[in-house]
Amino acid sequence: MTSQVSSPAEQADEAALGELREQRNPAGTKDVRRLDRVIIRFAGDSGDGMQLTGDRFTSETASFGNDLSTLPNFPAEIRAPAGTLPGVSSFQLHFADHDILTPGDAPNVLVAMNPAALKANIGDVPRGAEIIVNTDEFTKRAMQKVGYAVSPLEDGSLDGYSVHPVPLTTLTVEALKEFALTRKEAERSKNMFALGLLSWMYHRPTEGTERFLAAKFAGKPDIAAANLAAFRAGWNFGETTEDFAVSYEVAPAAAAFPVGTYRNISGNLALSYGLIAASRQADLPLYLGSYPITPASDILHELSRHKNFGVRTFQAEDEIAGIGAALGAAFGGSLAVTTTSGPGVALKSETIGLAVSLELPLIVVDIQRGGPSTGLPTKTEQADLLQAMYGRNGEAPVPVVASRTPADCFDAAIEAARIALTYRTPVFLLSDGYLANGSEPWRIPEIDELPDLTVRFTQGPNHTLDDGTEVFWPYKRDPQTLARPWAVPGTTGLEHRIGGIEKQDGTGNISYDPANHDFMVRTRQAKIDGIDVPDVEVDDPHGARTLVLGWGSTYGPITAAVRRLRTAGEAIAQAHLRHLNPFPRNLGAVLGRYDKVVIPEMNLGQLALLVRAKYLVDAHSYNQVNGMPFKAEQLATALKEAIDG
Repeated sequence: MTSQVSSPAEQADEAALGELREQRNPAGTKDVRRLDRVIIRFAGDSGDGMQLTGDRFTSETASFGNDLSTLPNFPAEIRAPAGTLPGVSSFQLHFADHDILTPGDAPNVLVAMNPAALKANIGDVPRGAEIIVNTDEFTKRAMQKVGYAVSPLEDGSLDGYSVHPVPLTTLTVEALKEFALTRKEAERSKNMFALGLLSWMYHRPTEGTERFLAAKFAGKPDIAAANLAAFRAGWNFGETTEDFAVSYEVAPAAAAFPVGTYRNISGNLALSYGLIAASRQADLPLYLGSYPITPASDILHELSRHKNFGVRTFQAEDEIAGIGAALGAAFGGSLAVTTTSGPGVALKSETIGLAVSLELPLIVVDIQRGGPSTGLPTKTEQADLLQAMYGRNGEAPVPVVASRTPADCFDAAIEAARIALTYRTPVFLLSDGYLANGSEPWRIPEIDELPDLTVRFTQGPNHTLDDGTEVFWPYKRDPQTLARPWAVPGTTGLEHRIGGIEKQDGTGNISYDPANHDFMVRTRQAKIDGIDVPDVEVDDPHGARTLVLGWGSTYGPITAAVRRLRTAGEAIAQAHLRHLNPFPRNLGAVLGRYDKVVIPEMNLGQLALLVRAKYLVDAHSYNQVNGMPFKAEQLATALKEAIDG
């Protein structure tokens, strides 16, 4: 979905809301309340379609012009046991009429499709929030599965909440009785009924969802019609039932966005588009050698759809074959990429070391997840930083770039490509499951806003011997970048040897000379140390004494926490790192200006370890490894303690 944002913002907001009021509440029979933000969580079995429901609500919210942030949360099993706590799948959406940064700490509305969904999520729901429960699923057997001896709908445990008991399954089946569907088939549409109800409740557009259903089930018109009927029945139920006396409207966030064309985008989709854009800006074919692994597989799926942009995708038999093919493509003159997660990085490490030795451009995308080993495939973590920095034998330095929001994955991919192509080196691009699956509005850039990544291949000899003979030296370096020339195989006169054994400086011939090895190791390190990266920017409007330093996906929670503290009158500075190897050149000076440095990470302190070692700064770690992103209030409390301590 795309939408245009333009000024004046207030007029646009009122026009949009006025049109919705006229269309959806012409009689004015129900109260309509205006909110500045809402957090909704859909929860049910992994087979209840909660991810689809949340995605559709998000798409309509994006098309309406709200700022938004999402948090899909689902089990690793393809179909976890129905009605159990481990099988609960949820989708949280935070949308607002102003700039927001996180999916929200706690839902204002919980839609619970069964007892397991209620029990798994009630601990996150604050008192006074609204809970919509599918009463049809609160059978004795279903409640016993999750440890309810008595129905929570009847024992008073939910008295502090605004509970809406709705027989979603029964209402859906009744709405679809005219269709030639079995009861089981009709029940599958209850998520669309819930989506229709919430769409009415928050005045969401419906046209996009109707088009989506028609397209998704184009080959099954009866199923398409049934889902559409369930969706409309949910809307009509909200309009007519006395249980929902109030609906809510959240104005578009026009003032939060620069003028432009926007669309909702997930991190993996933005990263895919960034890679395609980089290949076009470099005028090189894009080659992806990959093996499917959660949560990186979506990039392989997406890139395989874009052969028209010169993209070639290869689904290899394993991680090692995937990166081997990608490195071969780099040797052949492509912008080469391999995608994986932490366990795959471990398998690819030998070939990454080979890429360091060959000095060829290669982007290694690591969508981090909980570890070690198989770990938590569908949960998020930032625990691969040290593996990206040092997870190879010998001295094998690799630049490391990290994205900070779902939309930022686009820019981070282009930056990783710039470094790889300019300096002839493999580059780690770090994202994580939170960014990969989460989404937010993204302003589609103009072509002239993208950097020129044009690459010039070597076409002839580049060195003259003492006897006057002109030859090609594959390791004769650019004096500024220390990058070696890139010669495409088959170019006449540029034949050269490649391999993992140490090279002689200049000629690239095999060399076991100790002095040469020392020189080559130091030169490869100097090349990485000399990469041109922007200075880290510091947000410090009040001359604070405490700095919070972050990297990657902690950006949203940290920034939200900093805003809360400043609103409360506290002075705190913030800096966020995109480049983790090499660090920005001014980072040491920045750290030295503050009495306290706090580094929140979704690991046990990996960036803090690097900062302490390099700058001898007593950085304080604040860590979390529970598979979920930080909450803003949690961080605000920890940072307040650091300020006062």
